[in-house]
Amino acid sequence: MEKRNATSDFILLGLFKHTRPHLFLFILVLTIAIASLTGNALMILLIHRDHRLHTPMYILLSQLSLMDVMLVLTIVPKMASGFLTGKRSISPAGCGLQIFLLLTTGGGECFLLAAMSYDRYVAVCHPLRYSTLMNWQRCLQMTMGSWFMGAADGLMQAVTTLSFPFCNFHEINHFFCEAPMLVRLACTDTSVFEYVMYVCCVLMLLVPFSLILTSYSLILTAVLHMSSTEARKKVFATCSSHLSVVGLFYGAAIFIYMRPKSYRSANHDKIVSAFYTIFTPMLNPLIYSLRNNEVKTALKRLLGNLANLKLQ
Repeated sequence: MEKRNATSDFILLGLFKHTRPHLFLFILVLTIAIASLTGNALMILLIHRDHRLHTPMYILLSQLSLMDVMLVLTIVPKMASGFLTGKRSISPAGCGLQIFLLLTTGGGECFLLAAMSYDRYVAVCHPLRYSTLMNWQRCLQMTMGSWFMGAADGLMQAVTTLSFPFCNFHEINHFFCEAPMLVRLACTDTSVFEYVMYVCCVLMLLVPFSLILTSYSLILTAVLHMSSTEARKKVFATCSSHLSVVGLFYGAAIFIYMRPKSYRSANHDKIVSAFYTIFTPMLNPLIYSLRNNEVKTALKRLLGNLANLKLQ
């Protein structure tokens, strides 16, 4: 096949067609995206303004919300403009930027969720040593390490993917640029890169996921030995919310990145990708706020302060 010109754009075929049912779905997805941005921005604001929430657990949670905001902003504006204007083209540079930001936030979230599970493990299993094992320095190291690992993977995949020569057919059957979809358009053997990408997925998905399962197994063992029913309920409420986030995020990510090529379907990939890039970020602030009395109390204080300002 003829190789494409290096300056020609890719074409994103998008998630929706211009039909009435798809218009309804587009409005629904846009509403979810706006709710996700609002909820996560509110979570960041609450944690930033309320000094009672300046603890490692909530600092990690604020970073999770920041990653979710960036993830939604990386995907949704381009998808929405393509649907509304019909201009579905994206430059190679824009495509590379999407891959980089997607993996920086998505990959970083994998490690951040593992850090959050470790924080809960220390809080439940070693409460007397919590201030030592989860001090501010350790929290900063975990946060910066999560961002760095995600960014390193994003940079590697974006640069390598765009270095391939692409064929004349450069339509991407997706609503954003994703390395596995882009590799299919290459006019060269990509087996080595696909193997490396699979190894990266194992490191960034299965290793943190295994650490999370280990942490929560130890937490569950400790909880079952607790004599206080009240303490047991509080730990279960906190940890079950964390596990809900983990299950939704990792389940979708493993489905996208770790299936054999023979089982891949473009339509299935688009639906699951929409789930973990748009829908899951909306659930995170809901899960953490509705099941967390400290966050609800902080929200009431903020609303009370705003009401007092209006009265003045």
